[in-house]
Amino acid sequence: MGDIMAVNKEQLTALYGYPLCKKLVAQHPPTERDASRLMVLHRVTGKVEHRNFSDVVHYLRQGDALVLNDSRVIPARLIGSRTTGGNVRVLLVERLGRGRWRVLLEARGKPFMGEEVHFDGGPLAGTLLERLSAREWVMGFESDEAVWKIINTFGRMPLPPYIKRPIKNDPFLLEDSERYQSVFASKPGSIAAPTAGLHFTQQLLERIRRMGVEVIYITLHVGLGTFMPIRSSVITRHKMEKEYYELGIDVARRLNKVRERGGRVVAVGSTCCRVLETLAQGGGIKASKGWTNLFIHPPYRFKAVDMLLTNLHLPKTTLLVLVATFADRAKVLKAYAEAEKKGYRFYSYGDAMLIV
Repeated sequence: MGDIMAVNKEQLTALYGYPLCKKLVAQHPPTERDASRLMVLHRVTGKVEHRNFSDVVHYLRQGDALVLNDSRVIPARLIGSRTTGGNVRVLLVERLGRGRWRVLLEARGKPFMGEEVHFDGGPLAGTLLERLSAREWVMGFESDEAVWKIINTFGRMPLPPYIKRPIKNDPFLLEDSERYQSVFASKPGSIAAPTAGLHFTQQLLERIRRMGVEVIYITLHVGLGTFMPIRSSVITRHKMEKEYYELGIDVARRLNKVRERGGRVVAVGSTCCRVLETLAQGGGIKASKGWTNLFIHPPYRFKAVDMLLTNLHLPKTTLLVLVATFADRAKVLKAYAEAEKKGYRFYSYGDAMLIV
């Protein structure tokens, strides 16, 4: 107890919880991408506005930079069958080497080393090589080519578990393959969508460019780290998994010029925010590629991001903590409560929030 009392109050995980009616968890995207609702939170005053997503243009101005994550989601969720019978769900998490992947496994009974998992009843299979934890395994495949053949033939979009889909004869496979992917996604590598980018259309982006706003792309491949819940009572004890990012020399130059001329950097999503803050050095942003495990939590001071566009996040997650650090926890949770009263749609396929 004394240990908990000694920490910064804003670092207690319990303070980032909130109740939510399950009916507000979006199960499908809106008919049109930019038809989502947009809640605007003014972080200084706490004022909240309710707009349509396409109204985001009214909060941008000439000289700003809109920074988007161009990572592409791979259909990394597979349904296989065990040699002992029964279905097994496999999520490809991270490539470890040629033909070897870290995977999350959901299966009845106890999987065992050396067991083969077959996909769609055919000859394409993976072998369980090593158990890493209760659900994590190293799975081996014949080759990288075999893995991608399985992914491209049988893979499904790795939707989060709160979006419900049938294991077999899923009528929403086409919808998810298109809509759980931004229109500008180009670099395969994520196992979950950078969801703030899902709201944009090419037409809206072109309108933003014509306003004199720089539209800039960086990359962070979303892994398990972004969505893992915080299980410790104090957020500082949570260990973020590393995720791969790329920010090129030309991009760094453009961003620094925006800052020099007084423009604002608008991060679309927590992924862009984390990359920009990882690479913020002495008032500038440096070009780099590598891995980041940056966990933004109180009392962090932001160095690179002036505005944040994001979705409405799960309680007690690093995503919500990041947003609350950017805008003040009490103001964010008050805004969330108002969003619930007004029937906003929450989480990955839900509505958006702009913090100015």
